[in-house]
Amino acid sequence: MANILQSSVKNAPMPEHVYDVARHPVSASRRGKHHRRRSPVLSVLLALLLFGGGFLLGKSSAAILPGEILPGGDTPVTTVPMEELTVPMEDITVPTEEIRFPGEAPVVTPEPVIPEEPAVPPEAEAKWNLRLVSAAHPLPEDFTPPELTQLRNRQAIDKRAYPALQQMMDDARAAGLQPLICSSYRTRATQERLFQNRADALAKQGFSQEEAEDRAAEWVARPGTSEHETGLAVDIVDTSYQILDKQQEQTPVHQWLMAHCADYGFILRYPRIKAT
Repeated sequence: MANILQSSVKNAPMPEHVYDVARHPVSASRRGKHHRRRSPVLSVLLALLLFGGGFLLGKSSAAILPGEILPGGDTPVTTVPMEELTVPMEDITVPTEEIRFPGEAPVVTPEPVIPEEPAVPPEAEAKWNLRLVSAAHPLPEDFTPPELTQLRNRQAIDKRAYPALQQMMDDARAAGLQPLICSSYRTRATQERLFQNRADALAKQGFSQEEAEDRAAEWVARPGTSEHETGLAVDIVDTSYQILDKQQEQTPVHQWLMAHCADYGFILRYPRIKAT
């Protein structure tokens, strides 16, 4: 194969174009002289390029941390690559309340004041409809009368008990009965007047004042010991018989109340079978 290639080269015709290099031959001594003259210039330029590139790269790849000693001191300068100092913008948050104009005093936001709940009196902690009032359990001197609902015939009751009372009266009437409220809420002054009237009537019969009051307390509660002062008690009679005595127990209204009043949250106070 090598012989065939050499033969082809020797027999190939020469090209008609002649290069200028062949027309002006340069001796080997002159080529060497020119080569020696250009070498120092190229070296200097290459050195400058390398130095400048390294300097620029060095400045762009390192930074001086705040608080470090600058070059020239006894302590070396600590450098950190710039990419390590870059902080994503989404990680930089500034509270809006801390943004203010130069010279403007900081805005202090007071913390909300939560009002304290008023102290609940001990008697208010108990259920309002479970208060026990009797001669052994009188009302406190500072008892506050309840908010009332006015009824017919100038009667009144605690407004919280009114819905149950009204429902009981309606159901009794629906059963063909005729209940009538003859007594309800009383003020302390009214209770004092009623008790004193009974005591005075007994005193006129020859009883001493102490005996008259003791006998009067059997029929009329002493002031401060009556459930009527709470607004939770009512006296109900049959319209056909409106006297509060033993015969009232035999009326259809009273019989119905004894059987059904508990269904509405009421109880029969002072039943005859429990009297002493």
